[in-house]
Amino acid sequence: MAKKQQLDQTLFSKIRPLIEGWENHLISEKRVSKHTHDAYLRDLQKFLEFLNLYLRKSVARHDLENLKPADFRSYLAARRKDGLSAASMARAFSTVRAFYKYLRLAEILRNDAVDAVSSPKLPRRLPRPISEAAAKRTISEVGDFAAQADDDWVAFRDIAILTILYGCGLRIAEALSLNVGDLDKGDIMMVTGKRNKQRLVPLLPAVNEAVDRYIKACPRILKNGEALFIGVRGKRLNARNVQLAMQKVRRALGLPSTATPHALRHSFATHLLTAGGDLRTIQELLGHADLSTTQHYTDVDSAYLLDVYNNAHPSAKK
Repeated sequence: MAKKQQLDQTLFSKIRPLIEGWENHLISEKRVSKHTHDAYLRDLQKFLEFLNLYLRKSVARHDLENLKPADFRSYLAARRKDGLSAASMARAFSTVRAFYKYLRLAEILRNDAVDAVSSPKLPRRLPRPISEAAAKRTISEVGDFAAQADDDWVAFRDIAILTILYGCGLRIAEALSLNVGDLDKGDIMMVTGKRNKQRLVPLLPAVNEAVDRYIKACPRILKNGEALFIGVRGKRLNARNVQLAMQKVRRALGLPSTATPHALRHSFATHLLTAGGDLRTIQELLGHADLSTTQHYTDVDSAYLLDVYNNAHPSAKK
């Protein structure tokens, strides 16, 4: 486990097998990223360190099993005293819940008290889409910036990436992980999303055209199976390059700071919903595991329509 976050096993020697079992579960079954793995272990260590002080002894298996709701609330109070925000506290407690869920499913121990404690409530943050006109202007404008630098192929590349984000609703990591040949399957593309889950996404003619222009203009030979979008040094493109290009466009068009590459994905979903798209279909296209995540767009849609009304309807300006 070199270079990965590890707990100080000397502090938690009595429950070491439980921790190692959960860690193996995260890696082999949940297939979490290294970043997520390390974050989980950091949060778990904070929880176990709290228990050592709270119980005034090294925490054992029966301690985990016998904790009461008041004990979990004491942990949250301690984290609040540490200065954690509501979001950080909610994330920290979700780690505790995940640990206990694993212990229950593995039939190691069960403690339903953890489910009796509510996580800190977070203010609901809705996705911030941009208008259809702004989305189209963004795609053309980012190409103009690159073209001004005498890198026409870079202009075509950036246009192709943003066209995919808006035309297919991809996450930026999904777009940049595409390989040459992934779009050569007609009007459907297979996308690998979070946790290696795959989904089918329709390909609009505009997307195919944008990618074809980029491939023809690229000075390097893009081989089948290798990175589709590359940087000037020939390596797979980094998300930061796309974010910087979008940053220039925001300034030029006077768009808000929420107009990020990811906002194009939100815009894809919102504009589909506005045009009468089915929520379940949009869920599949976005690769959301839970419909409740997609349902946020119904609120965005209402806000979007109200904004259009307030800006366009003569009666709204009186």
